[in-house]
Amino acid sequence: MSAPEDITAPDDVSAPAPSRGRRLDIPQGDPLDGAGQPGGARAAREARAHLHIAYGPARMCADPAPYPLPEGPVPREELARLRRLHRAVPEHAAMRDQLRRTHLLALCGESGTGRAWTGLALLAELAELTGGGVSRLGYTGPDGAPGVEKGVEKTERGHGYLLELPADQAESTAEPLLDRLRAHFAEHEAFCVVLVAGGPAADRLLRGRRHAMAYRPPAAADVLDRHLTELLADRPAGLLETARATARRPELTEALGLDEPRPGEAARLAGQLAAHAEGRLTDERLLEHCRSFAPHQAREWFLEAGHPGTLPAALPALRAAALRIALAVFDGSAHSVMAEAAELLAWELAVTLDPQYAPGRPLFSARPGACLATARAVHGEGVEDLGDASVPVRAVWFEGRRLAPAVLHESWDGHHNLRGPMARWLRALCDDPRPQVWVRAAVAAGLLCARDYLYGLVELALPLARTDSPVQRMAAATALAEASRAPQVRPAVHGLLHAWARGDDERERETAALAHGYGLAAGSVAASLEELGRLARADDGRTTSHSVVRLLAGAEPETVLAALTHWLRDTRRARRDLALLATLRAVTTRTSQLWGLGEVPELEPYAAWPLATALLAARPECGPRLAELLRAALTWARSAGAAEDALVGWIRRAAGDARQLAVLCDFLPRLAQDGDEPLDAGAATRIREVLEAL
Repeated sequence: MSAPEDITAPDDVSAPAPSRGRRLDIPQGDPLDGAGQPGGARAAREARAHLHIAYGPARMCADPAPYPLPEGPVPREELARLRRLHRAVPEHAAMRDQLRRTHLLALCGESGTGRAWTGLALLAELAELTGGGVSRLGYTGPDGAPGVEKGVEKTERGHGYLLELPADQAESTAEPLLDRLRAHFAEHEAFCVVLVAGGPAADRLLRGRRHAMAYRPPAAADVLDRHLTELLADRPAGLLETARATARRPELTEALGLDEPRPGEAARLAGQLAAHAEGRLTDERLLEHCRSFAPHQAREWFLEAGHPGTLPAALPALRAAALRIALAVFDGSAHSVMAEAAELLAWELAVTLDPQYAPGRPLFSARPGACLATARAVHGEGVEDLGDASVPVRAVWFEGRRLAPAVLHESWDGHHNLRGPMARWLRALCDDPRPQVWVRAAVAAGLLCARDYLYGLVELALPLARTDSPVQRMAAATALAEASRAPQVRPAVHGLLHAWARGDDERERETAALAHGYGLAAGSVAASLEELGRLARADDGRTTSHSVVRLLAGAEPETVLAALTHWLRDTRRARRDLALLATLRAVTTRTSQLWGLGEVPELEPYAAWPLATALLAARPECGPRLAELLRAALTWARSAGAAEDALVGWIRRAAGDARQLAVLCDFLPRLAQDGDEPLDAGAATRIREVLEAL
């Protein structure tokens, strides 16, 4: 229980207050009890950058060119079109030589990268020399190999055949199958190209180096230009240049959100650019089509994983799905963090599919980076912020900024049974003390709550808020604040926090106070401050003062300073104490520890400084209010001792940094030379001694 309200305080802020009741101390720590602070600012900033992307209409585009072809002979006119449009990959000659020598070639690569076109082009070249044709074989066997071998019984001498193995082809059966196929086609003096999707089977084949070659697609720009030239060859002069110029427009690149389209996507884009150049497609409709590319990819990925069978055969598909979802949450983060999160989610997916089976983890991967290729991801050098320093990490990210939100939305909206394991996974991640983990998980949870508030409230927000873990309660507050960005969800979140603030559950009250520290749930910073003022009495200002200072580090510091000054004149002790505690926190708390869910670029150069110093440097207009608040803290009996100690520490810290010291040297005269009451003699003496010792 808080102390009784003191209703005898004078209106003059500078007048010393009575000394009745407990004295205030410098707030120690934060609601997280010291866990998870360093790096939170960077994690929140990156989570926003990767997930806060305008999703846009996801209208599906027209189907791409009719490849892969139906089972049976490939018409000659189709082969002629392929010869005109196909762009040879750098390894084309080596692939042709191996196919001619061994009669079988396995191309290992991802769907949509042009494997089928390259395979058909290789077969067409050899068939032209032998006088044969080109056909596509179906993979019709119920258990794999027998169906394929039945389909090749009528192999014609000198012909070329294209075959695609299913994505769930067992690793152990792929190589024996290809051995039999190679013997068969060599006996018949025919040729076969087998398409193998990335995964365990492809890794094993590439490691064996007997049948397989890794397929690397041609440059998307070359594919796009070749298709545009074909589509607009008989059109009026100038349309081709118009289409090329449109392809280079920044708004089109932004709408695509892909670092480089795959060849199949480049072919689709060429069709829309040609239609736009001819006037059959408006600018807005073209951009709608472009915005559908990333959702289209996410949809294809989850459709591939939609028929996994039973464990353990289903594990490769589940691991691939888990990797893509984990990458959506941890896009741009350390590879080790993302990989561990993916394994945890794969376990959740596996036990959901088959609760009787406890999956293990593969200890070794055949090719480093192979799993990332299946998710259109790459790795490179990055850094992680640890507060006082940054450390290098091996970072990982999608090859396209729209892929992360597309994957997160598709998994949550399109596949209901994924929600349970995803929710359990996110809740577990929100208990990790590292902000590089829990902050990203909380932001993702908030986005998902906004898409289905009724489900997200019960499965994400409430379980997190009602635990004994301070990190999980902070994550709940972060998720609810994030969800309240959606205008249609904000009233529900505000009502929930309003009920919690007036309820008897201490954990729920704390979560409400933490959520209002982001300034989003109540609709404005001023409204959040009002809610925090009401909550101050219940927690003696500990959590509420942290949230107030977090708001002070946000985009509206003037609003916060005005509220603090107003609270000093309030007749309710809880609000006066809140103002004093927030002032002490501003002097003693590093700016980077007060990250929010909004952009405050002016404070970024001063992230390692105390917030008060950073505000004085970035927003000099805050100086008078800060001086008034500090002067009150130094002169009021309840806070004078703590304020003196805080001020001494503030000045000593600045003594080691010439830039900070210059800011304080400009500010301290304003603090000491006020037209109202002078500083308390003891405080003035202490400040003078510290200044003389500098």
